[in-house]
Amino acid sequence: MGATMTAPPPAEPKQPSTARAILLGGLIVGTLDITDAIVFFGITRNVRPYRIFQSVASGLLGRASYSGGMKTVVLGAFLHLFIAFCVATTYILVSKKFVGLRKHWVVCGLLYGVLVYCFMYRVVLPLSLSAPVAFSWLGFSNAVLIHMLGVGLPNAWVAQKELGK
Repeated sequence: MGATMTAPPPAEPKQPSTARAILLGGLIVGTLDITDAIVFFGITRNVRPYRIFQSVASGLLGRASYSGGMKTVVLGAFLHLFIAFCVATTYILVSKKFVGLRKHWVVCGLLYGVLVYCFMYRVVLPLSLSAPVAFSWLGFSNAVLIHMLGVGLPNAWVAQKELGK
């Protein structure tokens, strides 16, 4: 009369997926980084969000990006996500080879964020057509922190979650 309850079969362990890790890492990093830029520059310099995307596009177009309307906003968004996915891809692929990056993901992620900051500010931006930005300690602090906490750390977390320790 009474039905016997049987436990469902155990779930199969999730298979590591490099593509899923890159997709997740790129989306998280891209979202956190652009959100930080919109909030930070909105508060400290009263910059409108669409101008943030145009400033990214200015790396390719120079000052012309600011008069390009929605086309340069979309270009800036695309370029921003492209960079985020490149950053994620790099960490994920390297962490596949070096398991210590996944095992010690917090420290490695924070250090990766610093490396990404250095590469962006010492290599990418100087080679771009973007106008140089005046140095400020507040801007520098924000940039380093977002790269550590919003770029490096999430990539490392995704690598260890998706690829295993």
